[in-house]
Amino acid sequence: MHPHQQRLLIVDDQPDLRELLKSYLSTEGFAVDAVEDGPSMDAYLADHEVDLVILDLMLPGEDGLSIGRRLRQQRNLPIIILSARGEELDRIVGLEMGADDYLTKPFNPRELLARIRSVLRRCTDTGPEPATRERTVHRFGPYVLDVDQYRLFRDNEPVSLTTGEFKLLRIFVENANRVLSRDNLLEMTKGYDHSPMDRSIDVCVGRLRKKIETDPSRPVYLRTIRGAGYMFSAED
Repeated sequence: MHPHQQRLLIVDDQPDLRELLKSYLSTEGFAVDAVEDGPSMDAYLADHEVDLVILDLMLPGEDGLSIGRRLRQQRNLPIIILSARGEELDRIVGLEMGADDYLTKPFNPRELLARIRSVLRRCTDTGPEPATRERTVHRFGPYVLDVDQYRLFRDNEPVSLTTGEFKLLRIFVENANRVLSRDNLLEMTKGYDHSPMDRSIDVCVGRLRKKIETDPSRPVYLRTIRGAGYMFSAED
């Protein structure tokens, strides 16, 4: 196997979809394995290192949300959720669980490939930057947002962010002191298909506040502008 080949694990109870994705993603340069449920996944992970898990929500036995929470707590593995239902609630709960991205079945495999590459780039692009390259960083309070490394630091300690959280925080920081509506933010993140009732931005803002605000109920950086949306203030 190529030394830098990244390994994906598909957890889905549909044999045809497992085979389709395994075949397609293998031709795109990944090492891919697929299992049908939680116990099979646990057995696989006991013997293999994995770079990313593609996790179906509707599984027999332990459901995908429960499995996802376990993966987050035990390994902090990047997770992309698949759901056949596509209900708003599924997406919200999936994001609250800490999934890095979300796709509703049916989907185009090329779209999944784009999401996988985006998540893996953020999760693996953490090495030292060449000294000759100018790095893009934004500073606010005790924080440094390193755009090139896809990382946030507080007093030089990394703060764990999902892909969606990083993307949203970057948009806020790069548009400091501008009021951004939910529609603005959904268009700019482009991470999820969205409906007029989409609450994913609110969920993501809530998660970011828990991570960067001293008191999330009285935010200093991520402020709610009533009736208009949100505004990021770099001054604490």
